[in-house]
Amino acid sequence: MIVRKYEEKDLPAMVSIWNRVVEDGVAFPQEETLMVENGRAFFAAQSYCGVAVDGENVVGLYILHPNNVGRCGHICNASYAVDFDHRGEHIGEKLVSDCLRMAKELGFGVLQFNAVVESNVHARHLYERMGFVQLGTIPKGFRMKDGSYENICPYYHEL
Repeated sequence: MIVRKYEEKDLPAMVSIWNRVVEDGVAFPQEETLMVENGRAFFAAQSYCGVAVDGENVVGLYILHPNNVGRCGHICNASYAVDFDHRGEHIGEKLVSDCLRMAKELGFGVLQFNAVVESNVHARHLYERMGFVQLGTIPKGFRMKDGSYENICPYYHEL
């Protein structure tokens, strides 16, 4: 398995993986799913998009972009999505590692996650194992798909 920059041919799989996480309603803040057409524009608008590829199959992806502008423009943000059928294969770790490398290469100084859902323990353990620091907890910062609210935990990693 390799992680590389996405290509046009990857878009259908990327949209499918992304939408599954959005539809699951427990990790991404987005509520609207993508189609290939608006997905193309969405992924192209990022500073970088990486895909985890097993043979010819896209099994995960990440997006990387500025978290803010101006005096805070050196801080970036990222989101990760792994195909549900490939979870538990350490794809997330490969995506995060590549993202940290690319963020530094693109000149960012800090990678910050604004809204890691508190119950997303697999992601939180991965981030902490990779050197991310939790900044605190924001009570009821994320509206779950069922309408309930859950705490979010911001994290950062100096690059």
